[in-house]
Amino acid sequence: MEMLQGASFFAKLTLAIAFIPLVMAVMYVTHPTERRLALMRPFSLAGIFGALSGGVLGLVNVLRSFGMTSEPSAESYRRMAIGGAESLVPMFVGFSCLAAAWLLVAVGMSRGRVEP
Repeated sequence: MEMLQGASFFAKLTLAIAFIPLVMAVMYVTHPTERRLALMRPFSLAGIFGALSGGVLGLVNVLRSFGMTSEPSAESYRRMAIGGAESLVPMFVGFSCLAAAWLLVAVGMSRGRVEP
């Protein structure tokens, strides 16, 4: 929770976008329709691009901060490692939500009844 408090608005937005395909998959598995299945593709793409852009923005910020240090030290390398790890969180959350979402879609499809 501490990491989420220090996260930027964009990082929080990318984390929120990551949950949209998961919510859509839950809706699909509970009531499978062609329309909901068709919406999974654009929502998944939004989740992928949101996760990637969140991770890249985090890495940009880490490298920018490191580049602004006058003389690199052990402390600056430590902060760079921590920042790099934190910048991977949106990608981890995004891809984990996508994996779970598509597993739910598979369960919904295996049920065999898709309403128009």
